[in-house]
Amino acid sequence: MDPKAVKSDLVLILDYGSQYTHLITRRIRSLNIFSLCISGTSSLETITSHNPKVVILSGGPHSVHSANSPTFPSGFVEWAQKGGIFVLGVCYGLQLIVQRLGGKVDVGQRQEYGRMEIEVEKNLGVFGNKKVGDKQVVWMSHGDETVKLPYGFEVVARSQQGAVAAVENREMRFFGLQYHPEVTHSPEGMDTLRYFLFDVCGVSPGWNMENVLDEEIKVINDTVGPEEHVICALSGGVDSTVAATLVHKAIGDRLHCIFVDNGLLRYKERERVAETFESDLHLPVTCVDASNEFLSKLKGVVDPEMKRKIIGKEFISIFDAFAHELEQKLGKKPAYLVQGTLYPDVIESCPPPGSGRSHSHTIKSHHNVGGLPKDMKLKLIEPLKLLFKDEVRQLGRILNVPDAFLKRHPFPGPGLAVRVLGDVTEGNALDILRQVDEIFIQSIKDAGLYDSIWQAFAVFLPVRSVGVQGDQRTHSHVVALRAVTSQDGMTADWYYFEHKFLDDVARKICNSVRGVNRVVQDITSKPPSTIEWE
Repeated sequence: MDPKAVKSDLVLILDYGSQYTHLITRRIRSLNIFSLCISGTSSLETITSHNPKVVILSGGPHSVHSANSPTFPSGFVEWAQKGGIFVLGVCYGLQLIVQRLGGKVDVGQRQEYGRMEIEVEKNLGVFGNKKVGDKQVVWMSHGDETVKLPYGFEVVARSQQGAVAAVENREMRFFGLQYHPEVTHSPEGMDTLRYFLFDVCGVSPGWNMENVLDEEIKVINDTVGPEEHVICALSGGVDSTVAATLVHKAIGDRLHCIFVDNGLLRYKERERVAETFESDLHLPVTCVDASNEFLSKLKGVVDPEMKRKIIGKEFISIFDAFAHELEQKLGKKPAYLVQGTLYPDVIESCPPPGSGRSHSHTIKSHHNVGGLPKDMKLKLIEPLKLLFKDEVRQLGRILNVPDAFLKRHPFPGPGLAVRVLGDVTEGNALDILRQVDEIFIQSIKDAGLYDSIWQAFAVFLPVRSVGVQGDQRTHSHVVALRAVTSQDGMTADWYYFEHKFLDDVARKICNSVRGVNRVVQDITSKPPSTIEWE
C-alpha cells in the first residue's frame, strides 16, 4: 500500500521509544485518519517524503539532557513552519520541542508517574473547547519537567503539583502535552486528540477499508506482471487468509497457495484448515508435509530467537522448492511470495537503539520480518503490513471471508515451537500440548467465551512437579493456560475466568492427558510480558 495514495490527510508519528507510541497510531486511525509511525531519528528527507499534515513527536524513555538522546533532524522546525505543518509533542516530545527551541528542561522537583489531575489555565489550542478551571485526570510518566518555555510559547494547563502539562505556540503551530492522551488511563484523551486533529489542525478523514482494498489491488497489479505467478504461504490464520483472498481477487488463478505442515500445528489443524479453504474460501491450496525437516533442525534448540530464525529459513527453503516445482509445471518460475505480515509484526521486530534505525527495542523477531534469510530468492508482497489485526478483519469482511473464520484467535507463525518452552522435540511435549490446548479451547467455546477473548492457548513448561494420581506418586509435566483481551495485540490484559470454569478445565486436563499433573494460569498483562511466552 502506498501511503501517498490514501484519501486522507496523513498524521506522521516520530517514534522515540515509548511503549505507547503504537497506541497513538491506532487511536488516530480509529478517527478514520491515516497515521504512520517511523523512527524519530529519520532524516528530514524521509519525513518530508510522506507529506504529512500533522507530525506527532512521541514519548520515550530518554532524557533530553543525555548526550545521545534521540531528536528530530536539523531543519525540521523550519520545514514545518514553511509548510504549514502542525506539530504535537507528547511527553518526551514536548520536552524535545522546549529544549530544541530555546527553553529549559530540568530534572523534575515533582516527578509525576501514573494518574494525575490537570487544570486548564487557558482555553487555547488543544483545550480550545474547554473552560478555564476545567479539570481532568490524565496519565503522566515523566521525571524531567519544563522550567522555562521557548519564546512565543505559553502554558495552557498545569498538573495539580504545578508542573507544566500543556503548552502551545499557535503562530508556529507547535503544541505539547506532558501526559499521554492515547492511553485509556487518560479518560478524556481521545476527545483531546479528536479536537486537536479536526478543529485545530483541520485534518480531513478518509481512511477506510474500502479505499485500502482498491489501493492494494492496484498496487498488486502494478507490481505483478500480467504473465507472472505468485506463491502465497497460508498458515490457516486470519492474516495469511485475508492476504491470499486479496491477492486472488487481484490476479486470479496466477496465485498458488501452499500450506506447510511443519510439525508444529495444533490438534487436527491441517485437516481443519484444508477443509475450510476448500469448502468456504475456494482457494487452490497445495499441502506439504515438512514436519520431519522442521523438527530435525529444531532438535536441541532452546533459544526462542534461534527457533524463529530456523523456522523462517526452513519455510523459505520449502517455498523455493515449491516455486521450482511450479516452474516445471508452468514453464515459468513464480517470482513473488505473499505473506500476511501485519503492522504490529513490523513494530515488534524493529532493531534496538544504537542501530541508527529506531529507538524501540526488538521484542521478538517475527518469522515474516526478522526470521527471513537475506539470500531469499522470492520477492515479497505484504499487502497487510500497514494494518492492525482488527483492520485486517474489516478487510476480510469486505472480501466475504466467512465471519467465523475471521474470528479465529491469532496463531503464531512459528506455531507450537514458541509454546513449548525449551526443546520442542524432547519427549512427547508437542503431543501433550496439542491435547491440553484442544481441551482448553473447546471448553472456552462450550462456555460461549471464545469471541470475548482475543487469544487463548496452552503452554508446555520445561518443569515437572510431584502429584498424586490414582493413589500413586507422579512426577509429571506442568502446563500453563493463557487467555487475553486486546484491541490490536500490542497491549493486552489477562482474561478473568470464573473459578468454576478453571476448576473444570484443570480437572479435564489432568484426567485426560497422560503426563500432566499440574495446571497453572498466566495472569500477566502486556506489558510487562508479551502475549506469547517466547
